[in-house]
Amino acid sequence: MKICAVICEYNPFHNGHRYQLEEIRRLSGCDKILCIMSGNFTQRGDAAVFGKYTRARHAVMSGADAVIELPAAFATAPAELFARGAVHILASIPAVKVLAFGSESGNAEDFLRAARAMLHEDKAFRAALKAQMKEGTSYKVARMQTLLALNSDVDETLLTSPNNLLGTEYCRAILAENADMVPLPIVRRGAGYADTSILKDFSSATALRSVLGKNGFRARRALKRNLPAHVYADARNYRALDYEVAALCALLSNSEEEIALTPDCSEGLENRIRTMARTNPTFYGMLEKVVSKRYTRSRIKRIVMQNFLGIRLKEVKSFLSAPLYCHMLAVKKEGAEELLSALAQGTFPLIARKSDFSLLKRDALACFLMDSRANDLYNALSGTHTGDFDTQFV
Repeated sequence: MKICAVICEYNPFHNGHRYQLEEIRRLSGCDKILCIMSGNFTQRGDAAVFGKYTRARHAVMSGADAVIELPAAFATAPAELFARGAVHILASIPAVKVLAFGSESGNAEDFLRAARAMLHEDKAFRAALKAQMKEGTSYKVARMQTLLALNSDVDETLLTSPNNLLGTEYCRAILAENADMVPLPIVRRGAGYADTSILKDFSSATALRSVLGKNGFRARRALKRNLPAHVYADARNYRALDYEVAALCALLSNSEEEIALTPDCSEGLENRIRTMARTNPTFYGMLEKVVSKRYTRSRIKRIVMQNFLGIRLKEVKSFLSAPLYCHMLAVKKEGAEELLSALAQGTFPLIARKSDFSLLKRDALACFLMDSRANDLYNALSGTHTGDFDTQFV
């Protein structure tokens, strides 16, 4: 069996995602599509609009063959750790031969060339990066500018466009893990990654999140046109969570020293964030006071979320070099036995039922318990109950 993997969030799953799965089926030459999807919390520092089991079911009903969970330790991390964690897990499955991802442009070799440049960040690179950072530029922008200055053969769009940059990080992770898989860029259709405009049928997830929960005719029409029917049925019952209040309380409950241990925190940001949380006691009031040219909104939101979930950089780094697990969220009934058998051939244990939990040791156990805590917190926020072993056969 030959499997094509997709690293995703599906927050929410929309027509553009369905198009991507159709293109993967057409272009990859693979027998099955395996999604590794963020759980209940996302890389932008937001609680997911639907729980992980609901979103996994949406994906399988829309063309995926199975969905496994990207652990919270990686799902809420900056792009490099997000990509590396996902590829670390996928590389443990021998049948995964292709990694597909959305892109604005570029072919596989373009992405690999840019990824190789990112792998060789030597003394000259670090010196140039430090000089860029002194100008008050964010790390992300300074790193991009330094890479382009030192690598004239790298396509600038692969380091500046959102999907392209993440695709380059995926390729970098493939090279770093020495993974036996090839990249497959799929050109994105419709709105851009962060486009807030509502289009007729291919709006971005960002735009669709902005109208979830609204009862007006235009909002309902936008969702109905842009979401598959089974996703729209759940969207009609969407209810926003009180995550921001809980996250702010967690900031005030923890010390600066504890906040400083999160993956995205550095340069004394813990002091600024906690001070602003005390003096601006609303989530977005705090956020506006901390965000700057150097410290992006997404980064600050991730720090707050990492603190809320109890995620520490030291643990995330140890997970990257440890045998972990493949936690099954949903699988298509048709062909499930064959696919589950292929996944079970991997070097990491397949977690599909409660008895499989006993297979986890040390770092894998610590990582899974972090996922379990994130699941419990999401359940408390949403007023629902999903267990740790609720694999769905769709």
